[in-house]
Amino acid sequence: MSLHPSHSIKRNLLILHATVFVWGFTGILGALISVSAVILVWYRVLIAFVALWAYFKATKTNFKLDRNTLFKLLLTGGIVGLHWILFFEAIKVSTVSVALVCLSSLTLFTAILEPVFNRQKISPLEIFTGILIVAGICLIFKFESKYTLGIICGLSCALCASLFSIINSKFIKKHPATVISFYELGGAFIWISLFSLFTTDLKTAFFLHGPDLFYLVILGVLCTSVAYVAGVSVMRDLSAFRVALVTNLEPVYGILLAFIFFGKREQMTGGFYLGAVIILTAVFMYPYLKTKVEKRRLSKQLPMG
Repeated sequence: MSLHPSHSIKRNLLILHATVFVWGFTGILGALISVSAVILVWYRVLIAFVALWAYFKATKTNFKLDRNTLFKLLLTGGIVGLHWILFFEAIKVSTVSVALVCLSSLTLFTAILEPVFNRQKISPLEIFTGILIVAGICLIFKFESKYTLGIICGLSCALCASLFSIINSKFIKKHPATVISFYELGGAFIWISLFSLFTTDLKTAFFLHGPDLFYLVILGVLCTSVAYVAGVSVMRDLSAFRVALVTNLEPVYGILLAFIFFGKREQMTGGFYLGAVIILTAVFMYPYLKTKVEKRRLSKQLPMG
């Protein structure tokens, strides 16, 4: 028995919010794990890939794809891998809070790129939301100049997230979320391995401290395999832009968790928090304003009695 469209959307929104809360722990784990960002992500995608493979074998799921789709998913996996490397690098060169707030610019990039990919007109409301987010980012740049590299990594990470979110919103219409995730994680592992051959000593990846291994398993299985599949699956009923908006709750959860785990280390300037408030206000304001605009448009289309 299929769910009513409105019920399906509500269920997927609930799944997405739970997924984003789990992602909120990602920044905490990234700060706790001592290895470099590249090695961290290499382990993350490897563990997640193996976990999904085990799931397919246990459930006897058919995960075969045609060569063209397989190639596209492996390429998209490279964007996913780069996104995660930039995210964890932002944490390591700045703070969890800086990385997470910069990730909120995902909304801005998606507002611009999704209409371009779908050959649609950019909504004035989305432009307005984007302007507010840019203003917030500029404030953060001004007051947290010592974290410039972290901010650049965070913004680049958001751009990558926007790209693969839009791409996945097309794949999900034809393929199961688990299969998409499996091959994208595999692609990320391949591209990071090739990159590491020329830039990183992979031998160091095999010498892990006990806590690092424990945190990596949590990161790979719960925060990646389970959460990534859930995040992709909701795109059947939710647009990439709506997913991006809810995903912007990750900084809220992550910053609160960072204060709980790291305390004073995560304290920032007043300018940072002002910029963060502007960004998050734009994020929360958008759905309300969009509903108002759609109701007004609908009322104009109704025939007059």
